[in-house]
Amino acid sequence: MKILLVGHRGYVGPVAAAHLVRAIPGAEVHGIDANWFDGSEAAGFPDSVFASQRSADVRDLKADDFAGYDAVVALAAVSNDPIGKEFEAATADINSEAVLAAARAAKAAGVSRFVFASSCSMYGAGSDSFRKETDTLNPLTAYARSKVATEVGLRPIAAEGFTVTSLRFATACGASPMLRLDLVLNDFVATALRTGRIEVLSDGSPWRPLIHVEDMARAIEWAVTRGGDRMVEVNVGSQAWTWQIGQLAKEVAGVLGGVAVEINTNAAPDNRSYRVDFSKYAALAPNHQPRKDFSEAVLQLADEVRVIDFADQSVRDSRFIRLNVLRGHVRDGRLDGELRWTR
Repeated sequence: MKILLVGHRGYVGPVAAAHLVRAIPGAEVHGIDANWFDGSEAAGFPDSVFASQRSADVRDLKADDFAGYDAVVALAAVSNDPIGKEFEAATADINSEAVLAAARAAKAAGVSRFVFASSCSMYGAGSDSFRKETDTLNPLTAYARSKVATEVGLRPIAAEGFTVTSLRFATACGASPMLRLDLVLNDFVATALRTGRIEVLSDGSPWRPLIHVEDMARAIEWAVTRGGDRMVEVNVGSQAWTWQIGQLAKEVAGVLGGVAVEINTNAAPDNRSYRVDFSKYAALAPNHQPRKDFSEAVLQLADEVRVIDFADQSVRDSRFIRLNVLRGHVRDGRLDGELRWTR
């Protein structure tokens, strides 16, 4: 199987590629990326995993770029709420319009499988109930709205011979060669190691489902090999990895030891609180369920963070915060306001 990862030099790409090569006999994984985050690696990028790599903006891809591939995995995105707020037009353009254009181009090129990295954040403010795929969506941010728009646009593109899977991932976490520390668990681990404490900026009450990046890779494997319906939208994660943020901080502190937890009990409510029902994914992909151990994940991430040279910066001022990198590129004239390279 010949697989193309669009956005392969992000957080998920190298972990997914390594897994696909191991898990699928004869798999050949290729990558296309805009290379925004070159230089932000925590460790050396695993170039040898990829059969080929090239630089291109997802907004510029045409049918010829997809010729000869069996499956395309759309990972390229403006990756979180703070970036989406600052670069709202680019978020809609990249996360939705460009991905939909890529899906149409891939279909025209004869690709048979298209996988979209979607998000559980599209459920928005939750309640005590667990949100199912059939529930009303309530996206609260530009990032979440872009994911909803893409899913809606993908539905009429799916067809016999062109299987589409939208993986509504829980919040990502865990070690990766292209490390991000603007993810809640990763932030807690890194700040705990750097400062000896975890500062929870909210009142600690919001619920958040998490998924380890290695388990995201397992879901991508399932999506590029699955049978069944031509269009599937599915929540990907597990109830076991769903926490209130305050409790998550305490769990991390317990694994690391010697870490204080400070919760801002006077903080304004964070409406991005939701619990998600993952039973559909359990039924569809029983052999690809999340299986990463929490303590192992925290310790593995801690080992990666310990060897990083932060150059006397705080975690939240470092190159491992995606918004910092993009702001730096824009400030220095390398990217324009639409997040396109100027040179």
